[in-house]
Amino acid sequence: MSEKFKVTLDELFVYNVAMTIKDSTLVFHGVSSPIPMVAMYFAKLTHAKDMVYVGGVTSAIDPNPPFFPTTTNDWTMMQNRTAMITIDKLFDMAQKGELHRSFFSGAQVDKYGNQNVTMIGRPGKVKIKLPGGAGGCNLSGDCINYTIWTTRHRAPAKGDKRIFTLVDKCDFVTNVGHVTPFGTREQLRLVGKGPDWVVTELGVFDFEPESKLLRLRYLYPDITVDEVLVNTQFKPVIHPEVRVMDMPTKEHVELMRKIDPLNVRKNEFPPKELERQFFV
Repeated sequence: MSEKFKVTLDELFVYNVAMTIKDSTLVFHGVSSPIPMVAMYFAKLTHAKDMVYVGGVTSAIDPNPPFFPTTTNDWTMMQNRTAMITIDKLFDMAQKGELHRSFFSGAQVDKYGNQNVTMIGRPGKVKIKLPGGAGGCNLSGDCINYTIWTTRHRAPAKGDKRIFTLVDKCDFVTNVGHVTPFGTREQLRLVGKGPDWVVTELGVFDFEPESKLLRLRYLYPDITVDEVLVNTQFKPVIHPEVRVMDMPTKEHVELMRKIDPLNVRKNEFPPKELERQFFV
């Protein structure tokens, strides 16, 4: 019998994000995106060899960096590129419907896939000022599809309350999902189709086609549906065939470790989550 191979949470998480990328597509990640950065390069070397990888705001086309830097805008991401475009050209391409996938996160993600990276609270009574969306609002409206990721789905208790990241309604909509306070994507005449996958440290979600509500599709091996529900402010749709997610192979994990020797993929996770381990 072959010996079991250990996979850590960050590796399984990156694998899940990478699997949202299809071959022969144009894919971009923006600022503060270490997990999508690793996931895109991993996808390029495995199942999506003909995807076009736009490496962050430096906008290098198909870079082949010697290592991944701790920031997604480092000059390292321009190394060994095949070409380069300016960031304004990328936004032009998105408006023409030519950008197939991007990646967005947020301090809040609501049941329709809207994200908040602007503020907690409300105008005139801001509790926490967040860094802002940069060009996320534009790209979330224009790119054909996008993946949402967050490593903060687990809602910590504060007194008798929980602090949720997956919320019923965002305090402020920075990046647009499927249904916004101002209407649906169709009513707003947006170019893109919106988010199609949401990857968290508790599960992988898509959106129910008719209602456009977040729908639980896959669970991590150590997580139950009840745990997902307890840590989510609203009740997501539960797919009738929800199951434990597919695992990467030993070769997949070894490749991920090789291309990310500085472990930048781990930077977004709370230390406790990194203790979770799985075996293939």
